[in-house]
Amino acid sequence: MAREKLAQAKADAAKRGQLPRREPRRRAAGPRREAGDPQLFGRAIADLLADRGWERSAAVGGVFGRWPEIVGPDLAAHTKPESFEDGEVLILADSTAWATQVRLLARTLVRRLNEELGAGTVTKVKVRGPQNAPRPSGGLRVTGSRGPGDTYG
Repeated sequence: MAREKLAQAKADAAKRGQLPRREPRRRAAGPRREAGDPQLFGRAIADLLADRGWERSAAVGGVFGRWPEIVGPDLAAHTKPESFEDGEVLILADSTAWATQVRLLARTLVRRLNEELGAGTVTKVKVRGPQNAPRPSGGLRVTGSRGPGDTYG
């Protein structure tokens, strides 16, 4: 049945004047490489990334590595990209003021990152400012209730 359908599709294409090529396509320029021939290093890496499905991860890693070039030295001095998952980039800021600044620039950052990575790769920028660490306990901490000699409150 499949052969009949293929034959019918070929016949229809012949009627329209769109016959499939009988000879294989030839490369435009350059010598033809055999499978075992050496190839350029960059091309070999690109093929490896494509075969393993690592292209996007490598591109994101490249953007993280070139962060100062992409966002500028001032912003890069106070922020760093932390992670990329499901189209969301997490950026750490070293102060609440810089975290607010990055939140205001979020749309611009999404656009700029998509210029580097390809349209639609980054959908959201999430910003985390400095975290309040738990208060340390130790010898300098006074525990217990106030005693009778307490003059405050």
